[in-house]
Formats: sequence, C-alpha cells, structure tokens
Amino acid sequence: MSNVRVRFAPSPTGELHIGGVRTVVFDYLLARHLGGQFILRIEDTDQKRLVPGSVRMALEGLKWLGIEFDEGPSRQELAAIGEDWANAPEIGGPYGPYIQSLRRDIYKQAAEELVAQGAAYRCDCSLERLEAVRQQQMASKQPLGYDRLCRNKKPGQVDPNKPHVIRLAVPLEGATAFHDVIKGDITFENRLIDDQVLLKSDGLPTYHLAVVVDDHTMQITHVTRGDDWISSAPKHILLYQAFGWPMPVFAHVPNVLEPGGKKLSKRHGAASIAEFRQEGFLPEALFNFLAFLGWAPGEGEEQEIFTRQELARRFSLEHVNKAGAVFSYDKLDWMNGEYIRMMPQDELARRVLPYLAAGLGMTEEEIGLDKVEQIIPLIRERLKRLTDAPGWCDVFFKEMPIPPASALIGKKMDAASSLAALRRVIATLDNVPEWTEHVMEPPMRALTEELGLKTGQLFGIVRIAVTGKEVAPPLFGTMVVLGRDKVMQRLRAAEEQLASEV
Repeated sequence: MSNVRVRFAPSPTGELHIGGVRTVVFDYLLARHLGGQFILRIEDTDQKRLVPGSVRMALEGLKWLGIEFDEGPSRQELAAIGEDWANAPEIGGPYGPYIQSLRRDIYKQAAEELVAQGAAYRCDCSLERLEAVRQQQMASKQPLGYDRLCRNKKPGQVDPNKPHVIRLAVPLEGATAFHDVIKGDITFENRLIDDQVLLKSDGLPTYHLAVVVDDHTMQITHVTRGDDWISSAPKHILLYQAFGWPMPVFAHVPNVLEPGGKKLSKRHGAASIAEFRQEGFLPEALFNFLAFLGWAPGEGEEQEIFTRQELARRFSLEHVNKAGAVFSYDKLDWMNGEYIRMMPQDELARRVLPYLAAGLGMTEEEIGLDKVEQIIPLIRERLKRLTDAPGWCDVFFKEMPIPPASALIGKKMDAASSLAALRRVIATLDNVPEWTEHVMEPPMRALTEELGLKTGQLFGIVRIAVTGKEVAPPLFGTMVVLGRDKVMQRLRAAEEQLASEV
C-alpha cells in the first residue's frame, strides 16, 4: 500500500494509561515498518470529561519515550484549547486542525450531508423520554437502544432550528461485516446495532462521527486500536458506506492484562508514562517491553532485546496475538536491567544523577557527574531500576555512622581475633604504594591466608567498617572511590569501637 498513514488519537480525559501507551508503540512501529506517516490527533469532543493539562502530560510522556510524530497539533492549535506551554513540540501538518474541538464545522457539514441523502435523521426526543424507554427495555429484558421514534417522523416534523441530535439510520435487516487483520472476519447483525447519535445537540460530534470523518479527511490508511472498540466497528463501517468512502485497514489489538487474567487496572500497572519514569525505568527498555506486550517477532524467535530500529524492521500486525498480553513487572525489571548493563558508562551516569539527587536529598552539583561515573562500574550489575542507585550509593556521599562492635565481629570469630585482624588490615593498607584495586587486593588476600581466615571473614569485617553495611558495592572499588583518607579514618574508628569491647 502506497502512502501509508497511521494515527494515534488519545482523548484528554486523564493520564495516558499504559494500555494506550502500548497502542501508540504499535502504531509507531507499524508506520515506521511500512515507511508511512505517523499522525497525532487529539479527540476532545467529550468536553464534560476533559482534564486540564492532560494533553501536555501525554505529549511530554511520549516525547520521553522517544515517540516522534510526523504530523499533529501546532502550538497555535494547542494554545486554542488552553494547552499552551513552552516545551510544546511544533508539529503541524497539511490536514489540520488536528484537534477535534477545532473541527466542529467539518462534522456538522458531514452530518447534514447524511440527513440530506436519508442515511441519517434528526431526533428531538427528550432525555426523560429516552430514560423511560431504557427502563422499559430493561424491565422487558429487551436489547437496549433507541426505539427509532423520530426515524419514522415525516420530513420537517423535527424542527432543525430547535435543539436536537442527528442519528445514523442503521439498516434494519442484514449484517455488517469486516475483516480485521488480527481477529479475522467479524460480522454483526444490523438489528442489534443502535441508531447512534452522530451530532449532539450542542453541535459537537460523537466519537463515531468524528473518528470516521477525521480518518477519511486525514487519509488514514490503518486504524489500530484496542479490543474495546470492536463493538463500535460496524457503526464506523456503516458510516464509511453511507459516505461512499474507502475503508482503512482495521486492527484491534488485545487488551493488556494483569497476571490474574483481568484487564489491567491502574492499581496494578502505573497509570501514566510519568510514573514509569519516576520509578526509574529507561524509555528504551519500556518501549521494548511494550512492543512485546501482545506481539512477537516470529515463531521460535528467542531474542527479546531489540533497538527501536530493529523493532520497526520486524514489526507486523500479522504477528500480533489475538489473546490478551500479561503485564509483568518482573519482566520489565529484567529488561530494564539489561538496558542498564548495555548503556555506556557516561550516559548511564547522566541518567542516574537526578535519581541520586532525589534519593539522597542533595543537588546534582553536590553529587557531581564525574564522581557518579566513577561509581557506575561498581553498581551497574546491581541495578534493576535507576531508583535503586541511592540505596547503593549513600556510602559515597553521606557520613555513615560507626558500626557497633557486635557488627564488626567476623563470622565464627570473637571480638579479640576480629580486632587483631582489623589492626593487620590497617597496617597492610597503610603501606600500599598506590590506592588502586590491583595494588590493594593482592596483599589483602595474602593477609587472609596468613591469618588462616576465609576471605568472607576478613573482607566482611572491612566491608562493615568501611561502609557500615553487610551488602555493598565491590569492596576494593568502593575503597578507591572513597579515597585513602576516608577509608583509613573509618577503619581506625572501627578499631576503637572493637577495642572498647575487648
């Protein structure tokens, strides 16, 4: 297919949930795989549920995730709906405006066209009447939907100058069928499809009219969306047929599920991209993880770590699973750890720095990027998330309390033998000519053998004395970063603590 155009069209009614983020990843990969254009459209016709600032949050989150759009709202359009901020990307494009509330006249004209050709009709039923019909249908256990009272009224019987809605005249017989790239052939009986409202009494369109008009006028060729929208598909197809427009390719992707099999809730999965960022996930890892939520590169393929470019080359809708995909934090943690270990040292230090500052209650300037670069080789293998870093790094930036004597006693040793061993350590380290790992470690290991101890016994005493922790980054690397003066100061303080107990 030439001139492929794929769109992502969020509704600004709150934070972009991770299921929606997974859909935008699929959309992005599909557009890049097919060499097409990726379009952002804001669907804000549900004015009652709009959340101020949600467009800005969504765009900032997607930018952090590395999602780039070829077309979308301009800064001027965003400002027109009150979403004006300094960091707004300047996108724009030839099919704007890309915000539905700014396209009101386009939808009204389309709805009136359908009325003129008899494919839609005006309805002035009151809300009270519609509720009464609904209650009656529930009581008699009939399918819920409009009873088509106004459909049978004569032309002009509903005053076009008074408040009313415009409804689609759904065929009363037959069926509406379509092919879904993921789900296959799907058929709906027309008698079960409601005469949906297309244009509301306030002049704004419903989702059904707006999405079809926009997808056609913006020349969208592929519509990828969640399973939840399958029931709406026949309504959209009937609109395409009524207008005489060619239909796009439809693909309904599976829902994202909790480990128990239920649809993913905000309680289980982070509600927004911003939360994943705050929790210390890398955008590269999150993107890779989301690409595998319901998609796989091929049968028998075991590789799971892909660059964005590799994913785009391999992605296809035909390899999207029909069943729901389980969101696993364990899997995301594993993948994030893999990306952490692959990242260049200087880049990882830059990414870790703000998390260290936040976790340690210091400024980035107080911590210093150069020092973080020294520490990265010591903690890289221990990190699953960037938020893990402060727990491993406090020893490098905080004054650690002197451990109690009981903590300084080695395994299967008493206070006296531990003190004697610690004094030998101090003497040994005092005499090393260079404060480097390869100079310090050999004499320390030789001392272990001389004292008849296991390395865990002797190094355990030193680790507690130097860091105050039983579990810490590699001992000799930690000592190098701390520096000779700081290490010797802590060792002598530990010596005094032990001596007071002997």
